[in-house]
Amino acid sequence: MTNRTAPAFAPAPGTVRAVLRATAIAACVPYLSLKIAWLAGSHLGIPAGSPLRRDGGPLMAFNALTVLMDAAVIVLAFLLTRPWGRRVPAWLFVLPMWCATGLLAPIVAVCPAQLLAGVLHARPASRGGDPGALLAPWVWTVVYTGFIVQALALGALFVPYARERWGHLWRGPLGALPESATGPARRLTAGLAAVLTVIPAGMHLLWAAGGTAGLSPARVAARDLDARLNDAGYVLFAVLLAAGVLLLAYSRGGRVPLRVPLVAAWIGSGALACWGGWMTLTALPVPAGDPKLPDPLMSLTYAVQMIVGMLVAVAGAHFFAERDAQRRAEGEPEHAADGAASGPAGIRPGAVRCG
Repeated sequence: MTNRTAPAFAPAPGTVRAVLRATAIAACVPYLSLKIAWLAGSHLGIPAGSPLRRDGGPLMAFNALTVLMDAAVIVLAFLLTRPWGRRVPAWLFVLPMWCATGLLAPIVAVCPAQLLAGVLHARPASRGGDPGALLAPWVWTVVYTGFIVQALALGALFVPYARERWGHLWRGPLGALPESATGPARRLTAGLAAVLTVIPAGMHLLWAAGGTAGLSPARVAARDLDARLNDAGYVLFAVLLAAGVLLLAYSRGGRVPLRVPLVAAWIGSGALACWGGWMTLTALPVPAGDPKLPDPLMSLTYAVQMIVGMLVAVAGAHFFAERDAQRRAEGEPEHAADGAASGPAGIRPGAVRCG
């Protein structure tokens, strides 16, 4: 009689995706609940002296917008896990996923660093609890914990989805990219993006180091370690963007997998464009003379940051369209993603602050 060890339980891929989907949706609940409560007139988590109690119409508009943005995470969670998600046009799915990546990646990168810095510097537990604070400390903790969970769950769902649907477009090493008639234009675009990136990267590096050029007096007075770490995060994403586009344009990566610079450009462009756009948008309702109004140099920094991120996103879309055309010309099956014959779950392959 042969003794056999019982195999360890391994959940089916479809089960894993269902759990991740439920996790992403559950992580949206606290933020959506708070925003809906505020839209309904509640002051839950907003101290009596908070400026948020006086912002009126613009704040209501931004609350409504952010409700839609977080609700989009729920839609993405279903798109990534249901068979019908593969039938959605690529652009209609990729654009909100790129935005979600851009908005959530800096939170995932910076928030833990801010928490660690607070512990190392023995920051008082009552931080954010003063009468003039924007929000109660527990709100920052609940909201940004939810954002981090959303990011991790969406990322874990997006990676296999993208590999199954588009993996054939980034298979192989960077050095094996074929010559292209658009090569000169690609190099010019990459060079322009890298040069423009110097502006936001330089300004954020200056602010992270303690410089105050381009900051209004009110913002200088409000600067703390969290704000400096936030600026350091923007520098990191600017470097990712520049490295990714330059590697792709000049194909100097040798055996480096093609997906490495693509991921760097995806995350870097999303972070710069989306947060640059968000900071620009939130400054629009601020009247002239208000101490919260950004200095012109700060406005320029975020505008250039947004432009360079969008430039790289458009160039990336063109790159993938060209890669798809090349693969079709070579007669490769559209969904031959890493040699897989079928995918799980019924899918056929082909300004960040924590409390």
